[in-house]
Amino acid sequence: MGSSGLARLQGLFAVYKPPGLKWLHLRETVELQLLKGLNAQQPPAPKQRVHFLLGPAEGSEEKKLTLTATSVPTLTTHRLVRGPAFTSLKIGVGHRLDGQASGVLVLAVGHGCRLLTDMYEAHLTKDYTVRGLLGRATDNFCEDGRLIEKTTYDHVTRELLDRILAIIQGSHQKALVMYSNLDLKSQEAYEMAVQGVIRPMNKSPMLISGIRCLHFAPPEFLLEVQCMHETQQQLRKLVHEIGLELRTTAVCVQVRRTRDGFFRLDDALLRTQWDLHSIQDAIQAAAPRVTAELKKNLRLRWGHQQLPSAGQPCGSKDPSSTLGVESSVGQ
Repeated sequence: MGSSGLARLQGLFAVYKPPGLKWLHLRETVELQLLKGLNAQQPPAPKQRVHFLLGPAEGSEEKKLTLTATSVPTLTTHRLVRGPAFTSLKIGVGHRLDGQASGVLVLAVGHGCRLLTDMYEAHLTKDYTVRGLLGRATDNFCEDGRLIEKTTYDHVTRELLDRILAIIQGSHQKALVMYSNLDLKSQEAYEMAVQGVIRPMNKSPMLISGIRCLHFAPPEFLLEVQCMHETQQQLRKLVHEIGLELRTTAVCVQVRRTRDGFFRLDDALLRTQWDLHSIQDAIQAAAPRVTAELKKNLRLRWGHQQLPSAGQPCGSKDPSSTLGVESSVGQ
């Protein structure tokens, strides 16, 4: 059965990475569970071979020995002789999550690793929920870091926070248009803006396409961030900078990815589902959507890549604008 079981493992699927677990250990755990499932399946019946046995002739009283043709199983492919049929699998990891972050993590098996490259080239956005805590500042922007400062936050209101978030989103949207290499006067740029599919065609700093407050109960607040080309540490720094703009301080308590491209929380397998059959079913269920979404996004990419913005060659970067994105808070 091994070959048919392995054929259903070619593709992409998503798992839910819990906080405190490194992505490397997660990949090793998934690979171990897949190998365990593949090797535990019923092996095919052993091949038969003809073997000539030397013995007395049947029905004869003489002691004359004769050769008798007998069919015996070939043991060269037996599990106890050759060992496990599968000893390693090619498993790729998509946009990674650091040890403290949690959420959707895309994995690929076998030929599905090629699709990860297509996902990178599509520059898809990702959604995060980021939880912050007002009144504290640490050396690593996290709650468990070394405490540097304590401040008051009684003056912070929901309206003030929403105003700061609107400023951040506006500055990043301007940078997003610049890194998309689009001619703003073209019909294509207008149509992409209406569809909300404007995205950078090359590497860029972290770009935020949307940010809003989901919950505000001082000292705690919860943000929803839609971004690309980010790291989780940059999101923690963003919480720190928001605190400074609010004339106080803030640390990040939690970073949780709720969407990675076209994979959402509902698609992510929990730790109890990291087994062969669950992963096979997840790959087969996601395959049609993965193919359709990648075709659509790559069509947009190649269809508009040759439209440089006016007065700027394709792929060039403006250092001053890059600085503006990296220090978006306070613009």
